Amino acid sequence: MKCFLFLDECGDQNLSNFNPDFPIFTLCGIIISESDYDVMKNKVRELKEFFWKSKKVILHSRDIRKCQKGFEILFDLNAKKVFYEQIDSIMNECNYTIVSCSILKEPYIRRYGKLSDVYSLSLSFIIERTVFLLDGLKKDLGDDIELNVIAEKRGKKEDGNLLNYYNELLDRGTYFVNKNRIKKYFKTFQFKKKSEDITGLQIADLSAYPITRHVLDKEEVNLAFDIVEKKLYRQKGRIHGLKIHPAENAHK
Repeated sequence: MKCFLFLDECGDQNLSNFNPDFPIFTLCGIIISESDYDVMKNKVRELKEFFWKSKKVILHSRDIRKCQKGFEILFDLNAKKVFYEQIDSIMNECNYTIVSCSILKEPYIRRYGKLSDVYSLSLSFIIERTVFLLDGLKKDLGDDIELNVIAEKRGKKEDGNLLNYYNELLDRGTYFVNKNRIKKYFKTFQFKKKSEDITGLQIADLSAYPITRHVLDKEEVNLAFDIVEKKLYRQKGRIHGLKIHPAENAHK
């Protein structure tokens, strides 16, 4: 079975000079089978055709919140209500699993310093949990599961560094998952531009922001997270798809 892992981030990787009001970096992964992805793409296409006809619009959390770059239609409260109902329906009804990692910058710097690449670190956590998830699916899907990673392009240097780190993980494994278990599932790693209109990257983006807001303030009203939470990877009823680092701040 062919599956995808779509990756998108919320927040920046900067550990030296970051916004104290947003001291976090989140990498969000959407894991979905090829057949379920076809369903998701069709639903998103229908949504876009309903609101924008033939105009190309990319679902982006910040643009939606700011009502910009095509989302000016959301200044109309009736349109906004229908749009959110349809987005919520897609996020609820499509079959996919979320594995995310949030780095809390202030406690991380106090413990480890400022030299780390938090994107690569987050990727290693996501790869581990993805392996655990796929191991659990073997009973139903069999051993022949092929995973293809698609991440949003950020820049030539950044993408090159990330790809090198990914290849290192394939060669050496992680602390909890050896290289053979990773290579068993992970087959390709690609970068795509936001402008290429990749549905999986857009769903990852829409999931990353409410996860980030939840990690920063669990008491804050966060209706989007109420939907996203249902999709988080679980083992025996416990959430394992919401990694928060450093560990003492982990989700209860």
